[in-house]
Amino acid sequence: MAIAGVVGLAACGSATDTGDEPVGAPSITDEAFGQVGGTPVTRYTLDNGRGMRVRILNYGGIIQSIDVPDRDGTAGNVVLGFPDLDGYLNNTGDAKTYFGAIIGRYGNRIAKGAFSLNGARHQIPVNNNGNSLHGGTAGFDSKVWRATPANASDSVGLKLEYVSPAGEMGYPGALTTTVTYTVDRENQLRIDYHATTDAPTVVNLTNHSYFNLAGEDALNIYDQKLTINADSYTPTDSTQIPTGQITPVKDTPFDFTSPTPIGARITANDPQLLLAHGYDHNWVINRGNETGLVQAAKAEDPQTGRTLTVSTTEPGVQVYTSNFLEGAFTGTSGHSYRQGAGFTMETQHFPDSPNQPSFPSTTLNPGQSYDSTTVFAFGVAVS
Repeated sequence: MAIAGVVGLAACGSATDTGDEPVGAPSITDEAFGQVGGTPVTRYTLDNGRGMRVRILNYGGIIQSIDVPDRDGTAGNVVLGFPDLDGYLNNTGDAKTYFGAIIGRYGNRIAKGAFSLNGARHQIPVNNNGNSLHGGTAGFDSKVWRATPANASDSVGLKLEYVSPAGEMGYPGALTTTVTYTVDRENQLRIDYHATTDAPTVVNLTNHSYFNLAGEDALNIYDQKLTINADSYTPTDSTQIPTGQITPVKDTPFDFTSPTPIGARITANDPQLLLAHGYDHNWVINRGNETGLVQAAKAEDPQTGRTLTVSTTEPGVQVYTSNFLEGAFTGTSGHSYRQGAGFTMETQHFPDSPNQPSFPSTTLNPGQSYDSTTVFAFGVAVS
């Protein structure tokens, strides 16, 4: 597809797969990527001029690819995704993967799709084991967002905006949401979320990228080492709704307080792992009294040396190990995705918080703003 436009600083060079040090100014380009119901979809490429390149669709705010260098300087895509728009449009129903998408209004699960707010009961369509998952049957991942480039001298960004009308998917209040992706010269992808409402509502926004630091076409992520800055997690019932308990990870397969291969204990005879067919749980980040960015997790691939450090202002992170991929989906490289092909790090408030008074609140009132930031920092391990 031909490039339709170039916005911001013109690049003096581009990243290559030769190991040469890329030199250039941050830039953003855009190209047509199909249509949804007659509405054009655009793909934007954010290039930091130093070997990192991120492709984002204004459909669902989807991160289609993230190219970053390995220890040899060779760039490779480290997230799962579809090669064309049809892949995302046809990814529906129980098998929906949400590859790379903005998730809202409420990321993760709400029990039976129901909650009460100020004495009024609200019903969200159920789409996962009798519960509402990731906003309902038509969440933010299926919307075409208004996109505006947002540049600075040492970074390049894309601001996405969407107004969710009152009553959409059963949620009260009109919610005005802005999500800004920024790529800087340090190989960091920053996501800033901002939302306001005209009536009391609930909101929990996140991004659903699946990472594989060995490369999008690698077999699985089980040898990649994961560290999670969490001494506890929220166990779930048989439908993956939190029980309300905050359970210590010590002496369980959920203890990633030190670097541990993702697959080291994933087949353990643990009831929580058995019901989720692997990891699909919310860890409670060790925040102390810190209200700003704290490190939530770090992953490292021993083969390529690539690392990913995740920092967030959120209280939790959901790690999902693509337990239900069965080879039915073909990715950007023509590679079929199977179980364990990638892992998510969905920074978030806890699942089912509207029904769990002891969890941090997800209520947003008029006059308040929802503000959340997550930074995905890519690097290379020192050998």
